[in-house]
Amino acid sequence: MTADHSMSRAADVRMCGFARRSTVQAALAWVDGHSPRLEAERASVWLAAVRVLAADVVSQADVPQFARSMMDGYALRAADTQGATAYNRLPLAVIGQSLPGKPFEGIVGKGQAICIMTGAPLPAGADAVLPAEQIEIQGDTIFALDEVPPGKNVGRRGEDVSAGTTVFKAGRVLRPQDLGVLSSMGQREISVVRKPRVQLVITGNELLPAGSPAEGYQIADANGPMLAALVARDGGNARIASGGREPPDGSAPVADQPEREADASRSPMINYLVPDDPAEILAAMRENSADIVIVSGGSSVGQEDHAPILLAEHGDLAIHGIAMRPSSPTGMGILDGKLVFLLPGNPVSCLCAYDFFAGRAIRRLAGRSADWPYASRRLPLARKLVSQVGRVDYARVRIANGQVEPISISGASILTSTTQADGFVIVAADSEGFAAGTNVDVFLYD
Repeated sequence: MTADHSMSRAADVRMCGFARRSTVQAALAWVDGHSPRLEAERASVWLAAVRVLAADVVSQADVPQFARSMMDGYALRAADTQGATAYNRLPLAVIGQSLPGKPFEGIVGKGQAICIMTGAPLPAGADAVLPAEQIEIQGDTIFALDEVPPGKNVGRRGEDVSAGTTVFKAGRVLRPQDLGVLSSMGQREISVVRKPRVQLVITGNELLPAGSPAEGYQIADANGPMLAALVARDGGNARIASGGREPPDGSAPVADQPEREADASRSPMINYLVPDDPAEILAAMRENSADIVIVSGGSSVGQEDHAPILLAEHGDLAIHGIAMRPSSPTGMGILDGKLVFLLPGNPVSCLCAYDFFAGRAIRRLAGRSADWPYASRRLPLARKLVSQVGRVDYARVRIANGQVEPISISGASILTSTTQADGFVIVAADSEGFAAGTNVDVFLYD
Protein backbone atom coordinates (compact mmCIF):
# COMPACT_ATOMS: atom_id res chain seq x y z
CA MET A 1 0.00 0.00 0.00
CA THR A 2 1.37 3.42 -0.87
CA ALA A 3 1.36 6.37 1.46
CA ASP A 4 -0.84 8.25 -1.04
CA HIS A 5 -3.64 5.76 -0.59
CA SER A 6 -3.46 5.23 3.18
CA MET A 7 -5.33 7.13 5.87
CA SER A 8 -3.69 6.55 9.23
CA ARG A 9 -6.37 8.44 11.12
CA ALA A 10 -9.98 9.38 10.56
CA ALA A 11 -10.69 12.51 8.61
CA ASP A 12 -14.28 13.68 8.25
CA VAL A 13 -14.50 14.68 4.60
CA ARG A 14 -18.28 14.53 4.39
CA MET A 15 -19.87 17.25 2.27
CA CYS A 16 -16.38 18.35 1.20
CA GLY A 17 -16.00 16.21 -1.91
CA PHE A 18 -13.02 14.00 -2.74
CA ALA A 19 -9.66 15.76 -2.44
CA ARG A 20 -8.25 13.24 -4.90
CA ARG A 21 -9.25 9.99 -6.55
CA SER A 22 -7.10 6.88 -6.90
CA THR A 23 -6.66 5.32 -10.30
CA VAL A 24 -8.38 2.06 -11.15
CA GLN A 25 -4.93 0.52 -11.62
CA ALA A 26 -3.86 1.53 -8.10
CA ALA A 27 -7.07 0.11 -6.63
CA LEU A 28 -6.63 -3.18 -8.51
CA ALA A 29 -3.03 -3.41 -7.31
CA TRP A 30 -4.21 -2.94 -3.73
CA VAL A 31 -6.82 -5.69 -4.16
CA ASP A 32 -4.25 -8.09 -5.62
CA GLY A 33 -1.83 -7.35 -2.80
CA HIS A 34 -4.41 -8.21 -0.13
CA SER A 35 -6.21 -11.26 -1.53
CA PRO A 36 -4.03 -14.39 -1.44
CA ARG A 37 -5.68 -17.75 -2.10
CA LEU A 38 -7.34 -19.22 0.98
CA GLU A 39 -6.32 -22.50 2.61
CA ALA A 40 -7.51 -25.92 1.48
CA GLU A 41 -10.34 -27.98 2.97
CA ARG A 42 -11.90 -31.34 2.19
CA ALA A 43 -15.18 -31.55 0.30
CA SER A 44 -17.32 -34.58 -0.51
CA VAL A 45 -17.35 -35.55 -4.17
CA TRP A 46 -21.12 -35.01 -3.97
CA LEU A 47 -20.65 -31.35 -2.99
CA ALA A 48 -17.56 -30.34 -4.95
CA ALA A 49 -19.18 -28.94 -8.10
CA VAL A 50 -17.76 -25.50 -9.08
CA ARG A 51 -15.26 -25.73 -6.21
CA VAL A 52 -11.61 -25.00 -6.99
CA LEU A 53 -9.04 -27.77 -6.68
CA ALA A 54 -6.37 -26.94 -4.10
CA ALA A 55 -3.91 -29.57 -5.33
CA ASP A 56 -3.19 -31.72 -8.36
CA VAL A 57 -5.19 -34.94 -8.50
CA VAL A 58 -3.11 -38.01 -9.39
CA SER A 59 -4.92 -41.29 -9.97
CA GLN A 60 -3.86 -44.13 -7.73
CA ALA A 61 -5.60 -46.76 -9.84
CA ASP A 62 -6.45 -47.70 -13.40
CA VAL A 63 -9.97 -46.87 -14.54
CA PRO A 64 -11.40 -49.30 -15.35
CA GLN A 65 -9.39 -51.91 -13.45
CA PHE A 66 -10.29 -54.73 -15.84
CA ALA A 67 -10.83 -55.30 -19.55
CA ARG A 68 -14.55 -55.21 -20.38
CA SER A 69 -16.95 -55.72 -23.24
CA MET A 70 -18.09 -52.61 -25.09
CA MET A 71 -21.26 -54.24 -26.42
CA ASP A 72 -23.60 -57.19 -26.05
CA GLY A 73 -22.31 -60.25 -27.85
CA TYR A 74 -19.93 -63.18 -27.41
CA ALA A 75 -16.42 -63.12 -25.98
CA LEU A 76 -14.08 -65.42 -27.88
CA ARG A 77 -10.66 -65.84 -29.45
CA ALA A 78 -10.42 -63.60 -32.49
CA ALA A 79 -8.50 -66.29 -34.36
CA ASP A 80 -11.57 -68.57 -34.21
CA THR A 81 -13.50 -66.12 -36.40
CA GLN A 82 -10.98 -65.79 -39.21
CA GLY A 83 -12.70 -66.49 -42.56
CA ALA A 84 -16.21 -66.40 -41.12
CA THR A 85 -18.93 -65.04 -43.42
CA ALA A 86 -22.65 -65.52 -43.85
CA TYR A 87 -21.73 -68.23 -46.40
CA ASN A 88 -18.96 -69.75 -44.27
CA ARG A 89 -20.40 -70.01 -40.76
CA LEU A 90 -17.90 -71.05 -38.11
CA PRO A 91 -19.26 -72.94 -35.07
CA LEU A 92 -18.31 -72.09 -31.45
CA ALA A 93 -19.44 -73.83 -28.26
CA VAL A 94 -21.07 -71.52 -25.67
CA ILE A 95 -19.71 -72.45 -22.22
CA GLY A 96 -21.11 -69.70 -19.97
CA GLN A 97 -21.84 -66.01 -19.58
CA SER A 98 -20.33 -62.84 -18.13
CA LEU A 99 -22.56 -60.12 -16.68
CA PRO A 100 -21.69 -56.70 -15.19
CA GLY A 101 -20.44 -57.44 -11.69
CA LYS A 102 -20.68 -61.22 -12.27
CA PRO A 103 -17.72 -62.35 -14.38
CA PHE A 104 -17.24 -65.77 -15.98
CA GLU A 105 -14.70 -67.55 -13.80
CA GLY A 106 -13.36 -70.04 -16.36
CA ILE A 107 -11.06 -69.77 -19.36
CA VAL A 108 -12.25 -69.48 -22.94
CA GLY A 109 -10.46 -72.07 -25.03
CA LYS A 110 -10.14 -72.70 -28.75
CA GLY A 111 -13.52 -73.05 -30.43
CA GLN A 112 -15.37 -71.70 -27.39
CA ALA A 113 -17.30 -68.51 -26.54
CA ILE A 114 -19.29 -67.01 -23.67
CA CYS A 115 -22.32 -64.78 -23.81
CA ILE A 116 -21.28 -61.32 -22.53
CA MET A 117 -23.09 -58.08 -21.76
CA THR A 118 -21.89 -54.51 -22.19
CA GLY A 119 -19.60 -53.55 -19.32
CA ALA A 120 -19.03 -57.13 -18.18
CA PRO A 121 -15.44 -58.34 -17.54
CA LEU A 122 -13.71 -60.02 -20.46
CA PRO A 123 -12.87 -63.61 -19.41
CA ALA A 124 -9.41 -65.13 -19.51
CA GLY A 125 -8.54 -66.57 -22.89
CA ALA A 126 -10.84 -64.26 -24.85
CA ASP A 127 -9.43 -61.29 -26.76
CA ALA A 128 -12.43 -59.98 -28.74
CA VAL A 129 -16.20 -59.65 -28.69
CA LEU A 130 -18.36 -60.66 -31.65
CA PRO A 131 -21.58 -58.56 -31.70
CA ALA A 132 -24.85 -60.43 -31.19
CA GLU A 133 -26.10 -59.41 -34.63
CA GLN A 134 -23.17 -61.19 -36.27
CA ILE A 135 -24.02 -64.67 -35.01
CA GLU A 136 -26.68 -67.34 -35.36
CA ILE A 137 -27.70 -69.53 -32.42
CA GLN A 138 -28.49 -73.21 -32.47
CA GLY A 139 -28.85 -74.59 -28.94
CA ASP A 140 -25.50 -74.33 -27.12
CA THR A 141 -23.67 -73.53 -30.33
CA ILE A 142 -23.28 -70.19 -32.08
CA PHE A 143 -22.15 -69.66 -35.64
CA ALA A 144 -19.90 -66.68 -36.39
CA LEU A 145 -21.07 -64.84 -39.50
CA ASP A 146 -18.18 -62.36 -39.56
CA GLU A 147 -14.64 -62.12 -38.33
CA VAL A 148 -13.20 -59.75 -35.70
CA PRO A 149 -9.58 -58.77 -35.03
CA PRO A 150 -7.99 -59.05 -31.56
CA GLY A 151 -9.15 -56.26 -29.22
CA LYS A 152 -12.31 -55.54 -31.21
CA ASN A 153 -15.21 -54.29 -29.04
CA VAL A 154 -13.07 -54.57 -25.90
CA GLY A 155 -12.34 -51.74 -23.46
CA ARG A 156 -8.84 -52.18 -22.10
CA ARG A 157 -7.75 -51.78 -18.48
CA GLY A 158 -6.81 -48.15 -17.71
CA GLU A 159 -8.45 -46.96 -20.91
CA ASP A 160 -10.15 -44.05 -19.14
CA VAL A 161 -7.48 -43.23 -16.54
CA SER A 162 -4.08 -44.81 -16.03
CA ALA A 163 -2.59 -45.11 -12.55
CA GLY A 164 -0.03 -42.38 -11.94
CA THR A 165 -1.67 -39.93 -14.35
CA THR A 166 -2.25 -36.32 -13.22
CA VAL A 167 -5.92 -36.09 -14.06
CA PHE A 168 -6.66 -32.52 -12.90
CA LYS A 169 -4.35 -29.63 -12.04
CA ALA A 170 -4.71 -27.37 -9.01
CA GLY A 171 -6.84 -24.31 -9.75
CA ARG A 172 -9.38 -26.15 -11.88
CA VAL A 173 -13.02 -25.21 -11.28
CA LEU A 174 -14.67 -28.61 -11.02
CA ARG A 175 -17.41 -29.44 -13.51
CA PRO A 176 -20.10 -32.12 -13.02
CA GLN A 177 -18.30 -34.54 -15.34
CA ASP A 178 -15.09 -34.00 -13.34
CA LEU A 179 -16.86 -35.30 -10.27
CA GLY A 180 -17.81 -38.44 -12.19
CA VAL A 181 -14.16 -39.05 -13.08
CA LEU A 182 -13.01 -38.40 -9.52
CA SER A 183 -15.60 -40.80 -8.16
CA SER A 184 -14.57 -43.48 -10.67
CA MET A 185 -11.01 -43.11 -9.33
CA GLY A 186 -12.19 -43.85 -5.79
CA GLN A 187 -12.03 -40.24 -4.57
CA ARG A 188 -14.67 -39.77 -1.86
CA GLU A 189 -13.34 -36.37 -0.81
CA ILE A 190 -11.42 -33.73 -2.72
CA SER A 191 -8.97 -31.08 -1.52
CA VAL A 192 -10.53 -27.76 -2.53
CA VAL A 193 -9.92 -24.10 -1.75
CA ARG A 194 -12.08 -22.87 1.10
CA LYS A 195 -14.91 -20.63 0.01
CA PRO A 196 -14.48 -17.01 1.12
CA ARG A 197 -16.96 -15.92 3.76
CA VAL A 198 -18.48 -12.61 2.69
CA GLN A 199 -20.44 -10.40 5.05
CA LEU A 200 -23.02 -8.18 3.32
CA VAL A 201 -23.94 -4.97 5.11
CA ILE A 202 -26.88 -3.29 3.36
CA THR A 203 -27.39 0.25 4.64
CA GLY A 204 -29.87 3.04 4.02
CA ASN A 205 -32.80 4.61 5.89
CA GLU A 206 -34.64 4.86 2.58
CA LEU A 207 -34.62 1.09 2.01
CA LEU A 208 -37.23 -1.58 2.56
CA PRO A 209 -36.36 -5.29 2.62
CA ALA A 210 -35.86 -6.91 -0.77
CA GLY A 211 -39.09 -7.58 -2.62
CA SER A 212 -41.20 -5.21 -0.50
CA PRO A 213 -43.78 -2.96 -2.18
CA ALA A 214 -42.66 0.67 -2.22
CA GLU A 215 -44.05 2.78 0.61
CA GLY A 216 -44.07 6.54 0.58
CA TYR A 217 -40.52 7.69 -0.12
CA GLN A 218 -38.92 4.34 0.58
CA ILE A 219 -37.74 1.82 -2.01
CA ALA A 220 -37.02 -1.91 -1.93
CA ASP A 221 -33.43 -3.06 -1.52
CA ALA A 222 -32.04 -4.14 -4.91
CA ASN A 223 -28.38 -4.50 -4.00
CA GLY A 224 -28.74 -7.26 -1.41
CA PRO A 225 -30.10 -9.99 -3.72
CA MET A 226 -27.81 -8.84 -6.54
CA LEU A 227 -24.68 -8.95 -4.36
CA ALA A 228 -25.58 -12.33 -2.85
CA ALA A 229 -25.91 -13.78 -6.36
CA LEU A 230 -22.64 -12.21 -7.49
CA VAL A 231 -20.79 -13.57 -4.45
CA ALA A 232 -22.12 -17.07 -5.16
CA ARG A 233 -21.11 -16.77 -8.81
CA ASP A 234 -17.56 -15.86 -7.81
CA GLY A 235 -17.17 -18.78 -5.41
CA GLY A 236 -17.97 -17.15 -2.07
CA ASN A 237 -20.51 -17.75 0.69
CA ALA A 238 -22.56 -14.63 1.37
CA ARG A 239 -23.96 -13.88 4.80
CA ILE A 240 -26.11 -10.87 5.46
CA ALA A 241 -25.63 -8.69 8.52
CA SER A 242 -28.69 -8.17 10.66
CA GLY A 243 -27.77 -4.84 12.21
CA GLY A 244 -29.21 -6.15 15.47
CA ARG A 245 -32.34 -7.47 13.72
CA GLU A 246 -33.41 -10.94 12.68
CA PRO A 247 -31.79 -11.55 9.28
CA PRO A 248 -33.93 -13.02 6.48
CA ASP A 249 -32.04 -16.31 6.52
CA GLY A 250 -31.15 -16.73 10.17
CA SER A 251 -27.55 -15.71 9.43
CA ALA A 252 -27.13 -18.80 7.23
CA PRO A 253 -25.23 -18.44 3.97
CA VAL A 254 -27.55 -16.53 1.66
CA ALA A 255 -26.39 -18.16 -1.56
CA ASP A 256 -26.34 -21.71 -0.15
CA GLN A 257 -29.78 -21.66 1.48
CA PRO A 258 -32.30 -21.03 -1.32
CA GLU A 259 -35.18 -22.66 0.57
CA ARG A 260 -34.63 -20.41 3.60
CA GLU A 261 -34.19 -17.42 1.32
CA ALA A 262 -37.52 -18.26 -0.25
CA ASP A 263 -39.12 -18.26 3.22
CA ALA A 264 -37.74 -14.77 3.77
CA SER A 265 -39.29 -13.57 0.51
CA ARG A 266 -42.71 -14.57 1.88
CA SER A 267 -42.06 -12.46 4.99
CA PRO A 268 -40.96 -9.05 3.67
CA MET A 269 -41.44 -7.41 7.08
CA ILE A 270 -38.35 -9.18 8.44
CA ASN A 271 -35.83 -6.36 8.40
CA TYR A 272 -32.15 -7.14 7.83
CA LEU A 273 -31.29 -3.62 6.71
CA VAL A 274 -28.84 -1.49 8.68
CA PRO A 275 -29.90 2.14 9.28
CA ASP A 276 -27.64 5.11 8.65
CA ASP A 277 -26.36 5.06 12.21
CA PRO A 278 -22.59 4.84 12.87
CA ALA A 279 -22.85 2.46 15.84
CA GLU A 280 -25.14 0.05 14.00
CA ILE A 281 -23.05 0.13 10.82
CA LEU A 282 -19.85 -0.60 12.76
CA ALA A 283 -21.56 -3.43 14.67
CA ALA A 284 -22.79 -4.95 11.40
CA MET A 285 -19.33 -4.72 9.86
CA ARG A 286 -17.97 -6.69 12.83
CA GLU A 287 -20.93 -9.03 13.28
CA ASN A 288 -19.75 -12.34 11.81
CA SER A 289 -16.47 -14.07 11.17
CA ALA A 290 -15.71 -13.23 7.55
CA ASP A 291 -12.89 -12.90 5.08
CA ILE A 292 -14.49 -9.95 3.29
CA VAL A 293 -17.04 -7.34 4.35
CA ILE A 294 -19.04 -5.58 1.63
CA VAL A 295 -20.92 -2.47 2.67
CA SER A 296 -23.60 -1.32 0.25
CA GLY A 297 -24.46 2.37 0.54
CA GLY A 298 -23.04 5.20 2.59
CA SER A 299 -19.66 5.06 0.85
CA SER A 300 -19.38 8.62 -0.46
CA VAL A 301 -18.87 12.00 1.22
CA GLY A 302 -22.46 12.91 2.05
CA GLN A 303 -23.87 13.72 5.47
CA GLU A 304 -25.13 10.13 5.97
CA ASP A 305 -22.03 8.42 4.54
CA HIS A 306 -20.61 6.99 7.76
CA ALA A 307 -18.80 3.88 6.52
CA PRO A 308 -15.57 5.56 5.28
CA ILE A 309 -15.15 7.46 8.54
CA LEU A 310 -15.78 4.31 10.58
CA LEU A 311 -13.27 2.32 8.57
CA ALA A 312 -10.67 5.06 8.96
CA GLU A 313 -11.30 5.32 12.72
CA HIS A 314 -11.36 1.62 13.56
CA GLY A 315 -9.23 0.12 10.80
CA ASP A 316 -7.43 1.28 7.68
CA LEU A 317 -9.20 3.16 4.89
CA ALA A 318 -6.63 2.50 2.18
CA ILE A 319 -8.51 3.90 -0.82
CA HIS A 320 -11.52 6.19 -0.99
CA GLY A 321 -12.65 7.64 -4.30
CA ILE A 322 -11.64 6.15 -7.64
CA ALA A 323 -11.33 7.86 -11.03
CA MET A 324 -14.07 5.93 -12.80
CA ARG A 325 -17.70 6.29 -13.84
CA PRO A 326 -19.85 5.02 -12.30
CA SER A 327 -18.56 3.86 -8.90
CA SER A 328 -16.27 6.80 -8.10
CA PRO A 329 -17.32 6.80 -4.37
CA THR A 330 -15.91 3.27 -3.88
CA GLY A 331 -13.64 2.66 -0.90
CA MET A 332 -11.61 -0.25 0.45
CA GLY A 333 -9.46 -1.09 3.43
CA ILE A 334 -8.94 -3.40 6.40
CA LEU A 335 -11.00 -3.86 9.58
CA ASP A 336 -10.08 -6.44 12.22
CA GLY A 337 -7.93 -8.24 9.68
CA LYS A 338 -10.79 -8.47 7.15
CA LEU A 339 -10.93 -6.90 3.71
CA VAL A 340 -13.65 -4.26 3.54
CA PHE A 341 -15.19 -2.87 0.36
CA LEU A 342 -17.39 0.19 0.50
CA LEU A 343 -19.70 0.09 -2.52
CA PRO A 344 -21.99 2.89 -3.66
CA GLY A 345 -25.70 2.49 -3.00
CA ASN A 346 -26.72 3.27 -6.57
CA PRO A 347 -27.28 -0.18 -8.12
CA VAL A 348 -25.25 0.24 -11.32
CA SER A 349 -22.36 1.74 -9.36
CA CYS A 350 -22.67 -1.11 -6.87
CA LEU A 351 -22.54 -3.72 -9.66
CA CYS A 352 -19.61 -2.01 -11.38
CA ALA A 353 -17.57 -1.58 -8.18
CA TYR A 354 -18.27 -5.15 -7.15
CA ASP A 355 -17.08 -6.56 -10.48
CA PHE A 356 -13.97 -4.41 -10.58
CA PHE A 357 -12.83 -4.78 -6.98
CA ALA A 358 -14.81 -6.84 -4.43
CA GLY A 359 -15.57 -9.63 -6.89
CA ARG A 360 -11.93 -9.72 -7.94
CA ALA A 361 -10.86 -10.19 -4.32
CA ILE A 362 -13.41 -12.97 -3.79
CA ARG A 363 -12.32 -14.75 -6.96
CA ARG A 364 -8.67 -14.55 -5.91
CA LEU A 365 -9.35 -15.78 -2.38
CA ALA A 366 -11.40 -18.64 -3.84
CA GLY A 367 -8.50 -19.67 -6.07
CA ARG A 368 -10.22 -18.59 -9.28
CA SER A 369 -9.01 -16.35 -12.07
CA ALA A 370 -9.05 -12.71 -11.00
CA ASP A 371 -10.44 -11.72 -14.40
CA TRP A 372 -14.09 -11.01 -15.02
CA PRO A 373 -16.17 -14.18 -15.44
CA TYR A 374 -17.59 -12.79 -18.68
CA ALA A 375 -17.02 -13.98 -22.21
CA SER A 376 -16.08 -11.23 -24.64
CA ARG A 377 -16.57 -10.42 -28.31
CA ARG A 378 -14.77 -7.86 -30.47
CA LEU A 379 -17.28 -5.95 -32.58
CA PRO A 380 -17.56 -2.55 -34.32
CA LEU A 381 -19.37 0.40 -32.74
CA ALA A 382 -22.57 1.50 -34.46
CA ARG A 383 -21.99 5.07 -33.26
CA LYS A 384 -19.36 6.96 -31.32
CA LEU A 385 -18.80 6.33 -27.62
CA VAL A 386 -17.67 9.46 -25.78
CA SER A 387 -15.66 9.44 -22.57
CA GLN A 388 -13.63 11.85 -20.47
CA VAL A 389 -9.86 11.60 -20.21
CA GLY A 390 -8.70 10.87 -16.68
CA ARG A 391 -11.33 8.32 -15.66
CA VAL A 392 -12.35 4.78 -16.61
CA ASP A 393 -15.86 4.48 -18.03
CA TYR A 394 -18.12 1.42 -17.75
CA ALA A 395 -20.46 1.72 -20.74
CA ARG A 396 -23.50 -0.53 -21.07
CA VAL A 397 -24.16 -1.62 -24.63
CA ARG A 398 -26.49 -3.63 -26.83
CA ILE A 399 -25.46 -5.79 -29.78
CA ALA A 400 -27.63 -5.51 -32.88
CA ASN A 401 -26.85 -6.71 -36.38
CA GLY A 402 -23.29 -7.45 -35.40
CA GLN A 403 -22.65 -3.91 -34.13
CA VAL A 404 -22.32 -2.36 -30.67
CA GLU A 405 -24.88 0.23 -29.65
CA PRO A 406 -24.07 2.24 -26.48
CA ILE A 407 -26.96 2.51 -24.03
CA SER A 408 -25.60 4.80 -21.36
CA ILE A 409 -22.49 5.62 -19.39
CA SER A 410 -24.43 7.67 -16.84
CA GLY A 411 -27.49 7.05 -14.70
CA ALA A 412 -25.93 5.03 -11.89
CA SER A 413 -29.34 4.40 -10.31
CA ILE A 414 -30.88 2.94 -13.50
CA LEU A 415 -30.30 -0.77 -12.94
CA THR A 416 -32.40 -1.66 -15.99
CA SER A 417 -29.59 -0.18 -18.10
CA THR A 418 -27.77 -3.42 -17.24
CA THR A 419 -30.73 -5.76 -17.73
CA GLN A 420 -31.46 -4.23 -21.14
CA ALA A 421 -27.80 -4.43 -22.09
CA ASP A 422 -26.01 -7.38 -23.64
CA GLY A 423 -22.80 -6.37 -21.93
CA PHE A 424 -20.42 -3.51 -21.32
CA VAL A 425 -17.38 -1.81 -22.81
CA ILE A 426 -14.54 -0.41 -20.72
CA VAL A 427 -13.10 2.91 -21.86
CA ALA A 428 -9.59 3.44 -20.49
CA ALA A 429 -8.69 6.55 -18.52
CA ASP A 430 -6.37 7.85 -21.25
CA SER A 431 -9.08 7.68 -23.93
CA GLU A 432 -11.69 10.18 -25.06
CA GLY A 433 -13.80 7.32 -26.33
CA PHE A 434 -14.15 5.54 -29.64
CA ALA A 435 -15.33 6.65 -33.07
CA ALA A 436 -18.13 4.87 -34.91
CA GLY A 437 -16.82 1.75 -36.63
CA THR A 438 -14.05 1.16 -34.07
CA ASN A 439 -13.74 -2.45 -32.97
CA VAL A 440 -14.20 -2.71 -29.22
CA ASP A 441 -14.19 -5.57 -26.69
CA VAL A 442 -17.66 -6.24 -25.32
CA PHE A 443 -17.87 -8.18 -22.05
CA LEU A 444 -21.11 -10.16 -22.22
CA TYR A 445 -23.46 -10.45 -19.23
CA ASP A 446 -24.69 -13.78 -20.58
